[in-house]
Amino acid sequence: MPFDRITAYRWLRRVATAVGVSALLATAGATGWALTPEPVPPAVEQAAPDEPEPTAPAPSPTPEETVPAAAPAPDDLPVVDYDPAPRGFPADPDASDVTPLTEGLHPTRRIAAYDAPGGRPLAFLAPTIRGVELTMPIAQRRAGWTAVLLPSANRRLAWLPPGGFSTVQLRDQLVVERRTHRITWYRAGRAVRSWEVSLGQRGQETPLGRTFILGRTPPPQQVYGGVDIFALGAVPDDPNSVPASLRGAHIGLHSWYHDGELGRNTTNGCIRLTRSGQRELLAEVRTGSAVVVVDELPEPPPTA
Repeated sequence: MPFDRITAYRWLRRVATAVGVSALLATAGATGWALTPEPVPPAVEQAAPDEPEPTAPAPSPTPEETVPAAAPAPDDLPVVDYDPAPRGFPADPDASDVTPLTEGLHPTRRIAAYDAPGGRPLAFLAPTIRGVELTMPIAQRRAGWTAVLLPSANRRLAWLPPGGFSTVQLRDQLVVERRTHRITWYRAGRAVRSWEVSLGQRGQETPLGRTFILGRTPPPQQVYGGVDIFALGAVPDDPNSVPASLRGAHIGLHSWYHDGELGRNTTNGCIRLTRSGQRELLAEVRTGSAVVVVDELPEPPPTA
């Protein structure tokens, strides 16, 4: 619902004084700020099912393994957007696994997402969300089907049959440790740099598990330090725990106008780091890259 000027003014005052803001793409859409498209590396196109020789990035099934057929998807299924994803998708069994996810999947047309290989179609995935190209990390492959981290949901997978998508290589991953208040940037499995961060306060904790960078948006106010925001695929675990102005919002990775709260739990679930660190990540890490939030790594990264 569009805001009128008075409502927008009051809302912006609340944002300017909030401890941490996770509205990001939601507020961007509501108030007219546009997400920033970015160049992406060449993709490997996967053929649609009705083309002569369909191909898939996954290895061919073994002779005893058959590809489960995809049930027809009703046209009236919801399309996954910035709003909370439909229920029924399976839990990510490896939600706390920090093994790098090195391949991303981009829908080249609207494709159906299922709850299992050969299972029920629950929603559609489109090539873009609010005008920004959608790239999701590939988490599993099984029997010719591909599982991706589901956007607008926490710790959930969506299973896709062959066809209708392309794949891209992902070289970067971000790992957030809640106990040590640290984020570490990994490239090709090697730690590049770590920063101290502030995280979600009690009752609004930064959600655990694997998610990914969904998109980026310009900062709506100077409280963000004048640096673009990364919006993640994750949402608050308890949507009703955040201030009313942030309900329906996503978790974000962003800077702040001061660094005095780094190392503390003061945000509404967002991950907040220094302006210089945020600028470096914006310059180096592409959308679709995985972000994993854990309590603590078994050993500190070499950059810590």
